[in-house]
Amino acid sequence: MSRIGRNPISVPAGVQVQIQGATVSAKGPKGQLALTLVDEIGVTLADGKITVKPNVETRRGRMMWGMQRTLVSNLVNGVAKGFSQELEINGVGYRAAVQGKMLNLQLGYSHDINYPIPQGIEIKCEKPTSITISGADRQKVGQVAAEIRSFRGPEPYKGKGVKYADEKILRKEGKKK
Repeated sequence: MSRIGRNPISVPAGVQVQIQGATVSAKGPKGQLALTLVDEIGVTLADGKITVKPNVETRRGRMMWGMQRTLVSNLVNGVAKGFSQELEINGVGYRAAVQGKMLNLQLGYSHDINYPIPQGIEIKCEKPTSITISGADRQKVGQVAAEIRSFRGPEPYKGKGVKYADEKILRKEGKKK
């Protein structure tokens, strides 16, 4: 039995959830999202709580139970509060700036990198060396952060590059004489 799947999801105030067959849609202050569940999982809404249960007791139904519950929870939390990811830029001359719907990155290459900001994502640069990515869809926020980090990942000798704010870079020792 899934320990995660057993827990009901409470719907916060200001969020409207609709269940139509296998589709769960939520609307809140941060936007509107929808999710289609797998066939083995059923979902019910009662007394402001969403309950996720397997329709059939198969191996796949038990495997998908906890994951589908987490996806529904992320859907509800995303439209209520949203998700954010912070990136840090380390290196001399490395910087970022938002210009309209483009993120301009200078990461030590001979050219600037212009990254188009996707729909539903908000990017802020309070300092030239920090990037804050926020949005309602947790998967999309993480994907955008991973794409920006991939332009110049952190290197292990000096730590130059783009890294997550909570990431710890394992540093290597340089050449010895």
